[in-house]
This record gives sequence, C-alpha cells and structure tokens, in this order.
Amino acid sequence: MSDRESNGADAEPSADLTHTDESGEAQMVDVGDKPDTARRAVARGTIRLRPETVDAVRENSIDKGDVLATARVGAIQAVKHTWETIPMCHQIPITNVDVDFSPGEDAVELTVAVETTGKTGCEMEALEGTTTGLNVVWDMVKSAEKDADGDYPETGIESVEVVEKTKRPL
Repeated sequence: MSDRESNGADAEPSADLTHTDESGEAQMVDVGDKPDTARRAVARGTIRLRPETVDAVRENSIDKGDVLATARVGAIQAVKHTWETIPMCHQIPITNVDVDFSPGEDAVELTVAVETTGKTGCEMEALEGTTTGLNVVWDMVKSAEKDADGDYPETGIESVEVVEKTKRPL
C-alpha cells in the first residue's frame, strides 16, 4: 500500500482500504462512498548540478532550449497522467497545478502543488509532477553534465517528498 488510499489520513478509522483482495489479487480501492472534498498536495525535490550548469539554466543558454519552461510543461503533463502510470491510482479531476523552480548555487529545487475536488487525494500527482519535472531538467542539461567518460558524477535527483497534504469539506 503506497497510494493515497492506504491507511493514511484519507482513510476512515473503520475502513479497511487495501490494494489487494482476500486472495491477494491486486485491486483498485473503491472510493465511491467517500464524500467529495477539496484537496491539495505539495511535493518537492532537488536535482544536483554543476554550478556552471545552473548558471546556464538561469541564463537560458542550454543548447536544447529553455530548461525550466520545458520542465514546467513536463511536470504539468505528468500530473495530468498520473493515473496512467501508477497502478491502482484513480483518475481525478485536477483543478490547479502550480510549478515553482528555485535555482541555487549547485542545484535546482522544484515544488509542485496540485489541487483537486474529489474523493481521494492528489499526493501521487504532486510526486509524479516533481519527479518528471526533475527528469526533464536532467534530460535538457545532460550534455552539459556529462564528464569525459559520459558519466554524471555531480548530477543526482534527491529529497523527493510530500511536504504538504490537506483536505477540507466542501
């Protein structure tokens, strides 16, 4: 159980929400009886880069184009398609996505906030947006990050986490 319907804050204390049936077969959790609520989740992660690569991202001088604009589109697309890539994840109506990049000295931090109104949360969408956005940054800057052997000794994605999850009645 790793999805939004696991025995976390969204579960009713008496509810037995699980992704497997009595015989151990995978199944999608039935959220049909849950009330619609306004929900928000925020995830954050970081990609470590060479300082000169971060400078090139800031100056929009990466050969492939505008790194942050491309990664923003990738993050939003990932949010919208989370249900297609995470098994047993419900397709939910996304009402808003905010994508914020914070370039530092040797890293770029990405924060993705997702909002929905429905029966289940949106933390998986926020996580998918964050990881995909960071992957797009990597893809856009990989030629600048490769060493002489074609490796990425200073590049890494780290600290991806959900930093906020809220819900409120409508």
